[in-house]
Amino acid sequence: MGSAVNALTTDGDEFWLFGYGSLIWKPPPHFDRRIPGWVTGYVRRFWQLTSSPSCPALHSQDHRGTPEAPGRVVTLLERDYWASLTDHHEHAPDRVWGVAYRIRPDRVAEVKDYLDIREINGYTIHYTAFHPAPPTAASAPSSTNEQHPHAYRDGATIQTLVYIGTPDNDQFTGPQEPQALAAHIHKSVGPSGRNIDYLFNLNQALEELSPESGDEHIRDLAQRVRAIIAAEESRGHDTQAELPETSGEFQKVASTEQQEEIEKTVPGS
Repeated sequence: MGSAVNALTTDGDEFWLFGYGSLIWKPPPHFDRRIPGWVTGYVRRFWQLTSSPSCPALHSQDHRGTPEAPGRVVTLLERDYWASLTDHHEHAPDRVWGVAYRIRPDRVAEVKDYLDIREINGYTIHYTAFHPAPPTAASAPSSTNEQHPHAYRDGATIQTLVYIGTPDNDQFTGPQEPQALAAHIHKSVGPSGRNIDYLFNLNQALEELSPESGDEHIRDLAQRVRAIIAAEESRGHDTQAELPETSGEFQKVASTEQQEEIEKTVPGS
């Protein structure tokens, strides 16, 4: 690999990316391994604004609102910082579950450019140790889900790149009252689709990773939004409640152009 690509290396000679939000169900292009697992020292919260920027060149795949009415997406907070705040969801698991993707060596620079555009709205690059989940019968090796040979020796971790919206970025909201947050997610829509689809897809994807991977913050918000939808339906109001079909399958693509075409038809981000 060239020097530019070497500069992006995260774990030895391999480039690994950690996804904890839409990347779980809407993977990056050109990955050849996908491993469920977790990181520690963080808390996942729906405290990041998302809206379409005024410049079309900065279009992101996670825009679930407009500049006038931004939607919400998740970010990670350092656990010590989160503990200093007054959060209505007082508890958070020690593990933040998600997935790690290994990117093909010849495509690392291309994928990095793609991700910088996809995650540009307030997110910055960080690095963290990823703990692969022990392999199970449900995670048998395949072309897109192959267990990493060194990952299960003596609790070894994988160094991964992760995009985080830190508290000092302009899109960070901080703690929000859960019912008000759920109501905001329910009504928000942007170029990438409905904010509720992002929430429901994330909740489903987390529940499917492992019996231990559910996130109570995400689950509670999903339940609150469904209650809002049910109340609207009982009153006979029109609602945007019909849930998207999700197959749970993860697609490999040959190029970023093909990935972008897929994302136009797959509910997510």
